[in-house]
Amino acid sequence: MEFVAKLKKRYYDRKAVTDTTPFVKKSSRSFWGNVILGLFLLIIGVAFFFPVVYMLSQSLKPMNEMFIFPPRILVSNPTLDNYRDFINVLANTVVPVTRSLFNSLFVVVIGSAGHILLASLCAFPLAKYKFPGSGFINQLIVYSLMFNATVTMIPNFLTIASLGMLDTQWAIIIPGFASTLGLYLMKNFMEQIPDALLEAAQLDGAGYVKIHFSVVMPIVKPALVTAFILVFQSFWTNTGDKFIYTESKKGFAYVVQQLANGKISGVGSSYAGISAAASVVMFLVPLIVFLFMQNNVVSTMATSGMKE
Repeated sequence: MEFVAKLKKRYYDRKAVTDTTPFVKKSSRSFWGNVILGLFLLIIGVAFFFPVVYMLSQSLKPMNEMFIFPPRILVSNPTLDNYRDFINVLANTVVPVTRSLFNSLFVVVIGSAGHILLASLCAFPLAKYKFPGSGFINQLIVYSLMFNATVTMIPNFLTIASLGMLDTQWAIIIPGFASTLGLYLMKNFMEQIPDALLEAAQLDGAGYVKIHFSVVMPIVKPALVTAFILVFQSFWTNTGDKFIYTESKKGFAYVVQQLANGKISGVGSSYAGISAAASVVMFLVPLIVFLFMQNNVVSTMATSGMKE
């Protein structure tokens, strides 16, 4: 941290000499413009929050309210019976639920850490150095974001099968390493790092590895956290049923999906509430992770990386 602080001080001392013109950002919107914008954002916020409220309400409804038509948004007589039934059903599964949770945590931890490490190592040279083919690679990364996961399912399956990773957790982890969303996000953040800061680190004798981990990584922390949340959610909700066939190797998302589809406990109206409770449980874990890291998600380069 002392090394980074010294580099920042040198950068700002140099900037103060060359740039003495104060910059004051002024808003071009009027009072009524701000009011209209606020109302618009409020409407958008309510629209996005409505599915969450409805999902929570469904999970708390007793059976006599579950199938009322027209459906009610809010529950009249909330109950926790759906959650108790959900826990009881999980306790009676063939594979212990603790094993499924361990499988999911293994995939999430290894997959997220590996993706962040590889994406940051690839993003740094693409963002700050020019080499033959760098422009083509950058365009290829952007184009890859347009492909849905369903389109690449067959090539992924053939690749995983040829590597002998079918029916293992690595069949989920390895494709997650190659996700280009985190790479694209971190590359854009790293492009905003002043070259003078990196040159100052080189003058102090820092090599490329030290510059990457001691200078670049702390500056792009908001991008790292955002990429982590996105890839965490992807791994957490991945059932892996196309690559993993042994029941004891499948994750918690697969168990919840089978329960919601009635394939574990049977199909019937009594399991509609259990399915709603299962959906809330799957939603809560990424939500908790986001709430702990939201300050870094909303941060920008100016307010996090370069601030004293």
